[in-house]
Amino acid sequence: MEIRSLENIDFESLFEGFSNAFSDYEIHFDKSEVQSMLTRRGYTPRLSFAAFDKGKIVAFTLNGVGHFNGIPTAYDTGTGTIKDYRGRGIAAEIFRHSLPYLKEAGIRQYLLEVLQNNHKAITVYRRMQFETTREFDCFRQSIADIDNLPTIKNCTPPAIESISTETVRQAQAFCDFYPSWQNCIESIERGQSELTCIGAFYSKQLVGYSVFDRNTGDLTQIAVKNEHRRKGIASLLLSEVIRRMNTDFVKVINVPSDNLSLPAFLNSKNIRLMNKQFEMTRELRRSQLS
Repeated sequence: MEIRSLENIDFESLFEGFSNAFSDYEIHFDKSEVQSMLTRRGYTPRLSFAAFDKGKIVAFTLNGVGHFNGIPTAYDTGTGTIKDYRGRGIAAEIFRHSLPYLKEAGIRQYLLEVLQNNHKAITVYRRMQFETTREFDCFRQSIADIDNLPTIKNCTPPAIESISTETVRQAQAFCDFYPSWQNCIESIERGQSELTCIGAFYSKQLVGYSVFDRNTGDLTQIAVKNEHRRKGIASLLLSEVIRRMNTDFVKVINVPSDNLSLPAFLNSKNIRLMNKQFEMTRELRRSQLS
């Protein structure tokens, strides 16, 4: 068995390894979903690594690279191990192998998310010097069970129009929190060909917006300018999101657990808590060897 970069590995081989690693999981991914995920999360093959046994991928960590809170960051886009190879510490070995390459590339921190009930993985990450930076809540509901849409209170409904990712970038001040890696503006810009961006306008002034993926049900961002809240604008945006979805559900992932406004809005629409995650980071310094 050897560990090496995925720089020269074609997507078919990568997808085969990905599918094999998650073959015994309840959720399965098709090629288009994996390609979209890798694009949005900034997958960088030369800084991603896998363990190979007889030429086949048996474990891997797919790293996204970009900036997070202004810091050059590597993000765990996906880690998996084929069932027969689990319990050998291969994933940890892949991570240790990657560190010199990440540091040489100027990466200053490593970022990941893990389900809070995955106690085994959390223990491993803490041994590897990761610290919890935030707690996230994730929501999901079938479209048929979403309630209370829409109601515009005491005003004329805003116009709903398509907007550019540049407009979304300018409107980040509407958000109450810094989005997770998967939902941040850089992710939106990377995946803009797969995403739909809409805005709510009064007299050509943007007062709210939403970004979503019609094919995965992912509601990436939804926000309303502070002085225009509690007037039904978010409900109108959500109604438009639902109308355009190709899925029969909506999911909203990685809402900080200490945020009050967005969970209250989602709960008012019967979009319920699905699971909880930790955001964890580890600083990468050139002096660190493991």
